[in-house]
Amino acid sequence: MLYSSIDNNKIKDLKKLQTKKYRDKKNMFLVEGRHLVLEAYKTGYLEELLLEENELLPLDVMTSYMTNNVSNYLSELSTSTNIIGVCNKKEGQLQGNRIVYLDCIQDPGNLGTIIRSCVAFNVDTLILSPDCVDIYNSKVIRATQGLVFHMNIIVKEAHEVLPNLKDNGYKIYGTNVTHGKSLKNVAKAEKFVIIMGNEGNGMGEICSELCDELIYIDMNEKCESLNVGVATSIILYEMSR
Repeated sequence: MLYSSIDNNKIKDLKKLQTKKYRDKKNMFLVEGRHLVLEAYKTGYLEELLLEENELLPLDVMTSYMTNNVSNYLSELSTSTNIIGVCNKKEGQLQGNRIVYLDCIQDPGNLGTIIRSCVAFNVDTLILSPDCVDIYNSKVIRATQGLVFHMNIIVKEAHEVLPNLKDNGYKIYGTNVTHGKSLKNVAKAEKFVIIMGNEGNGMGEICSELCDELIYIDMNEKCESLNVGVATSIILYEMSR
């Protein structure tokens, strides 16, 4: 099948997947470029492949072709790619001893960095509050360099999940720039949850009330705080030592 018109109904539907509302409705999302498409394929996310004419990528999925004007129309990049993947969402499961909870993280780049660090430092489950930026936002996916497909991720309100984890022996660590224990002096629990708060406002009230211990990263007086993606990476590195 060759798609040559942006007025084609299938192409219009794919274009709508650039919005969170339609991604949620269809339970699908798009990825662009060879690397991300291959990562989606290896992890079972890839449902369909669209290639520009004369492009080759032999994968065992339904494959169609598109003209350059269609790939430009579907692309969210300044320089469009000639490979687009149509993927199915996957729902994660709450599991493991090492958990990170994100409370209202808004920046796609920050979320992408956090996902990469969670994979790098063996986090078992990443939980996002519903008001976090969508993990299937194209900027988030690109920022993860495909590692989003290798991370167990769920979306839950804090009050729906944190009290149960607390009751089941997980120690809840919250981050606080001014009040708390230095990260280098924190006793590492076998089962833990690390809460990372919003870029501007930190943790919300519910998360703060559920913390067993507040922690912070030692810095010199010239720097008041770190980017949340950087801070998460440092904390996860220290907790994995």
